[in-house]
Amino acid sequence: MKEIQSQEEYNSAINGSGTVLMFSAGWCPDCVVIEPVLPELEEKHSDLAFYKVNRDNFMELCQELDIFGIPSFLLFKNGEEVQRFVSKDRKSKEEIDVFLQEAKQK
Repeated sequence: MKEIQSQEEYNSAINGSGTVLMFSAGWCPDCVVIEPVLPELEEKHSDLAFYKVNRDNFMELCQELDIFGIPSFLLFKNGEEVQRFVSKDRKSKEEIDVFLQEAKQK
């Protein structure tokens, strides 16, 4: 999973035909727990581009997107947010998979 390094990279990434952004932070235990299953989900949903966004480096963007709990997942298509999986709760591989399946149908 590639990590977004700049606002320009973010702008470019969300304009793709299917982009998943995972907002996280290294100090977040729930983020660390889910990281090992992400490659499997990326492979299963290979039609999507996956990016990690370190919320500590993009606080203004998180505020703009109303991301207050991490890990959080947003799916964009052609610059528009299609669906989000945002909460303060720990997320399971199965929950993320369902989110991705549902989001792709929109």
